[in-house]
Order: sequence, then structure tokens, then C-alpha cells
Amino acid sequence: MAEPTIEDYFTEDRSFAPPEEFAETALVTDRSLYEEAAADPEAFWARQARELLSWYRDFDTVLEWDLPFARWFDGGTLNVSYNCLDRHVEAGRGDKVAFWWEGEPGDTRTVTYADLLAEVQRFANVLRSLGVQRGDRVAIYMPMIPELPVAMLACTRVGAAHSVIFGGFSPDSITDRVNDAEATVVVTADGGFRKGAASALKPNVDAALEACPSVNHVVVVRRTGEDVAMVEGRDLWYHDLMAEAAEVCEPEHMAAEDLLYLLYTSGTTAKPKGIMHTTGGYLTQVAFTHRYVFDLRPDTDVYWCAADIGWVTGHSYIVYGPLTNGASSVLYEGTPDTPGRDRLWDMVERYRVTQLYTAPTAIRMFMKWGDHEPGGHDLASLRLLGTVGEPINPEAWMWYHTHIGGGRCPIVDTWWQTETGAQMVAPLPGVVATKPGSATIPLPGVFGEVVDDEGNPVERGGGYWTLTKPWPAMLRGVWGDPERYRDTYWSRFEGRYFAGDGAKIDEDGYIWFLGRVDDVMNVSGHRISTTEVESALVDHPAVAEAAVVGATDDVTGQAIVGYVIVRGGVEATADLVDELRAHVATKIGPTARPKQVLVVPDLPKTRSGKIMRRLLRDVAEGRELGDTTTLADPGIVEQIRDAAR
Repeated sequence: MAEPTIEDYFTEDRSFAPPEEFAETALVTDRSLYEEAAADPEAFWARQARELLSWYRDFDTVLEWDLPFARWFDGGTLNVSYNCLDRHVEAGRGDKVAFWWEGEPGDTRTVTYADLLAEVQRFANVLRSLGVQRGDRVAIYMPMIPELPVAMLACTRVGAAHSVIFGGFSPDSITDRVNDAEATVVVTADGGFRKGAASALKPNVDAALEACPSVNHVVVVRRTGEDVAMVEGRDLWYHDLMAEAAEVCEPEHMAAEDLLYLLYTSGTTAKPKGIMHTTGGYLTQVAFTHRYVFDLRPDTDVYWCAADIGWVTGHSYIVYGPLTNGASSVLYEGTPDTPGRDRLWDMVERYRVTQLYTAPTAIRMFMKWGDHEPGGHDLASLRLLGTVGEPINPEAWMWYHTHIGGGRCPIVDTWWQTETGAQMVAPLPGVVATKPGSATIPLPGVFGEVVDDEGNPVERGGGYWTLTKPWPAMLRGVWGDPERYRDTYWSRFEGRYFAGDGAKIDEDGYIWFLGRVDDVMNVSGHRISTTEVESALVDHPAVAEAAVVGATDDVTGQAIVGYVIVRGGVEATADLVDELRAHVATKIGPTARPKQVLVVPDLPKTRSGKIMRRLLRDVAEGRELGDTTTLADPGIVEQIRDAAR
């Protein structure tokens, strides 16, 4: 076996067996699914496809694999909107709530499966009246309102692929995505509500479309009531079109490999990649993972994925997974600190939420705000917690476990990507013991290995996380650029998918993700993960959140620079900084001692909560800043610069 390639310093000895009361009634209580999938992966996925989905025509083959191109369930036909809506209504569950929606100002709507089906059919007819045909692309740039999933599902009903563009993106980002997809229709809104005020969207679309010749029509939902410019002949109000639309729209019979959607990953240097997801395989794996990872009971659970539909988490675990499984979900428009920092906990209490799925960045923010915010609410309805988006440091995991889960809720830490489409590494909560900070083991039907620089498997320690077999929800390519797909994901290690994440494997075979290998620092020849140093900093009781970068250093090659946010009531002193540097050295070794630790008021984050370490490197190395347009608070970088001076 190969030697570790990335240093493995940080150890975590705590382990939590599935709570006895939870395990007794869990959907999965033994390892039979793992054993079935290991014995015959294709038969396993075929069974899931047939049991979880409704097909117009059964598939002829399970998998055709011509590395790196996969085809799943060829010969089968189905429709995504039918699977999400019609079949539940036909089964007599039309009165079941699909979404409890809440706007940031406090307005609410209760949307049943029958309501959603009626709205989707009307809007599907609207799209057809605007010339949208099977195979066309529709761009969607909207706030978190029910019309967003309606637009997505209407596209699937008529066989058009959607490209959802996150509502925080700039006009240039919209232009790039609309032009690459050659979208013919854009669906947007006048705006949405964010941090207590109306946030305009339509003006961004207007600016973007000055350079988008493929767009014929823009459909505008009235949400904020703000005045917006409407271009005659191109721009149309959603409510006017819906009032005239026919009530019934028969769903298209789509092939399993027909394109379902494009979702663009934003590159900081290169043109955004249009990740292609198709119909049958994607829906199978999303439905499977949503059901079993969250231990879903559709009749009684109230599920809440507190992400944005503009990202893949929202596609898979707000829209397609929950609706395919007939779940009732909470859908929220705004931010977690408006009007107060207890907004999420207030909603958990009012809606009696049973599963909460959110990002480690949000959890660390809640930690910073203090235990009293959730402590003022009854969170007893919660029975399972989830994390998504990045590795979670052990202390944030423990805070989530203690203060949100009351020590009784399993935590499913999930690793997956825009490209994988569905969760890949996560515990089945009634079976797998959890460790704070580890996503545990690959799910049934998923196969991966940690490898060294030469692609040899690492038995214990750090390296590169690779996938060794195709999976149903995998991306089918990069839109319009098959060579970029091959070069980006399949060229680094022969026969293996690798998208840039480092990981380590422990003595129990558990996977610990170390973040992007771009974020691995080379300090005096030691390759150290930023994730491990960040975990050590947050392990100190004074620290709420930390970000670490490697800055160029004449002596060591790179020097570790840490940026920390301290907890409320903690004074930022020179003694505290020295204590933090020493704490890291004690926790994971002297090689990892930061050269510098800066106490900052906040970290540069995108609106989706990702820390932009690139900007922190710019600050550490005294460079001009790169693009800051996607930051939630562009002014924060200057405050960090002031702290660094």
C-alpha cells in the first residue's frame, strides 16, 4: 500500500453509536444494503430505480460504461414532474403539504401537492406558448419563492432543460450562463427580500440580456412590488400568463438519458462549466439518498434543507429528492439573522421540523451568535441533523450535536458535489456510528479510494479522494465541451474520477475530507491541510470560526496564516494570539504552528456561505484583490486588511 501524501495530524477519538431509540425504528437497521450493493452494484441500482420511481417504459440495460461516459437505465422512459407530483395526487395524497413556504418579511403560503401540480401544469403550458420545445434550455434567476420549483418542474414536464442561476450572481455571470446554454427564455422576479429589504433581480437580467441574442422572452414574477422596466414584446408578467394558461399539460415521456438540467460551476479564472445531469439515473440516486440518509417518514416528517435552490444542494434536496419521495418541506426566502438571529430556531419550533440540513459555515455562525439563540426555542421535534457543503470541524459538529440536537439526534455529515449530483459519502443513521468531522463511509452503491500522487491506494493517512466506479447521478459531461469533461475529472488518475478534494482514511476506514487540494499548504516540505489547522483553531474555546491560508514565505516555502473570529465577550489581545498559535502546535504539531493569527470581524464569504480563501491569500501576501463581486459583504475585505496592518 502507498504512503500518505497529505500529513495526518489532527486526531478525533470521539465516536457516537446510533441512538438506541432512533436505531430501533430506523428505515435501515443492518448492513444488508451495503452487502447487496457490494455484491452486484448494477442490480442494486436497478432495484432502487424500479422501487423508487414510476416509469412509462422499463429500461433495457442498467449501465453502459465507456470510460468516462456513462449511460444509466437506457431504454427506460419517465417524467420527473410526474414522479414528483402526479403520482402522489393520483394516489390520493393531493392534500398533503409539499412546501410550507415562509417569506423573509413573515408572509406564508401552504402549497399542497395538488396545488403544485396545478401550478406546474399551467406554467408548462405558458412555456409551450412561448415556443419552448423539448430539448430547449430555460434560464431561471429567482429568489427562494414557490415559483422557483414551479418553473423547474414545468421545464421537466415539457422536456426542456433548466439552468438555475443563483440569485446573488452579477449580470456578467448571467450573460455567461445564458449564452453558453443558448437559453431561449429567462424566468425571473422583480426581486426578493434579503436582510430586511427588497433586493432587485430584474435589473440584473436587463443588463445581462444586452449581450444574449438567444433570449426571446423574459417571464417576471411579482414578488416585491418594486417598479421594474418591462421591454415590450420580450418581458411578460407571470400572473398575466398564468391567468390565460390551460389547466392540463400532459407530461413528455423522456428517455432516461435525456438532459434534465445544466448547473454551472463558477470558475474564478476559466469560463464556467455547464455540468450536465440527466433524468433517470439522477432521480434514482437523489431519491434513494434523500430517503435513506435522512431516514425519511413522508407521512409524519417535516423536512428542511436550509440551502438555496440556486446550488446543487437545493436542486437535489429541496426540489427533486423530497418531492419524488412525497415529503413535506419547509422553504424559506431570507437570511437566518432577519429579523433576529433566532429566525431558524423560531421556524424549527413553529413548523415542528424533524430533519434539518444546513452548512458548517452556518453552524459556525450560529456558534458565534451564542447558545442562547437556539436555547430560547423548543427544538424537541428534531430527530436528525445534516451538514453539507464543506468539511465540518469537530467542535462545530459537537456544538450542533449538543445545542441543536440535544445530544439525541444523529448527524449525517454528507460529502458530494455539483458533479456527483447526489450524496456519495454519508452515514446511514440507524447503522453507522459517527465521528465528529468525518463523513464516515461511502453509501451503498458508491465506491471510492484515497490514493497517493501515483494513484496507489492509501490504507491509512492522507491523499486524494477518487471514485472508482460510475454512479447513477454522475455528471454526464460539460455542456458543449466533452474534452474539458475528460481533462478536468478523469485525467489526473487513470480510470478514476478526481475533482480536487483531499481526504484521509483512519484505522476504521472512515473518510475525513480535507478540502480542496488547492488549499493544501506546503510548509518546509510538509503538506498540511487548511482544514486540519482550522479545526485546531476552532477547538480553542475563544474561537467561533477560522480560515487558514498558505502565504508565500522565503524560508519555509509557505507560511500558515490564520484568520479567526472570536466568540462574543472574548477580547482580542496579543496574549490570545500567542495562545492560539501555541494551541495549534500542541494540538497537531509544531510544523503546523501558524506564523501569524489575525483576529477579524468576519470572513469573506459568498452568499452561499463559502469562504473565499483566495482573497485571504491576497491579503496575506499584500496583493491587489481579485474579483469580489460575489461576496455577501464586499466591504469585509478592507476590514480584514486593516486588521492585518
